[in-house]
Amino acid sequence: MKIICVGRNYADHAKELKNDLPTEPVLFMKPKTAILLPGKPLYYPEFTKDLHYECELVVRISSNGKFIQEKFAHKYYDAITLGIDYTARDVQREQQKKGLPWEIAKAFDGSAVVGDFAKVTKDTDMTNLQFRLEKNGEVVQNGDTKDLIFSVNSIIAYASRFFTFNIGDLIFTGTPAGVGPVAIGDKLEGYLMGNKVLDTDIR
Repeated sequence: MKIICVGRNYADHAKELKNDLPTEPVLFMKPKTAILLPGKPLYYPEFTKDLHYECELVVRISSNGKFIQEKFAHKYYDAITLGIDYTARDVQREQQKKGLPWEIAKAFDGSAVVGDFAKVTKDTDMTNLQFRLEKNGEVVQNGDTKDLIFSVNSIIAYASRFFTFNIGDLIFTGTPAGVGPVAIGDKLEGYLMGNKVLDTDIR
């Protein structure tokens, strides 16, 4: 399985990082070793001094596919949850300054927290899903999929031009504004449509 991630998919987040708004989805990938299962802690990596959380909606692929048309994209996923795309921000900045890839800042072991999945039903409105992230009991991020620059279905259509989707693949759909640093001892909790689906801490 693989993890396909979308960068700069909320205008307010792009602005807070002083990035231009994209005209096509910005994709990067994480290996399966990046997955941190529900309830597991992340041990603060020794190679960074500026580790950031980025909470986002995660979609689970349920059918194999390639060159998927947007109008059929809804047939290729069956569950959603929240995830955290941990980013070693200092490492990322250094790589960007040098014009180098920044997988070491985004795709390291444990960098993709995955919460408990909920089934997608015919009543699930993928364009109107609210979520939030709390750090130590305080809300630090609020998101709504109506604010996505590129919808879930358009992401699937675009990404499937380049990558074959396989059952079990995950899509991290992008993070809203409010990203910030974590420290050892911090507790992160994610709520999707008011339901707690994610609980992890930093050790």
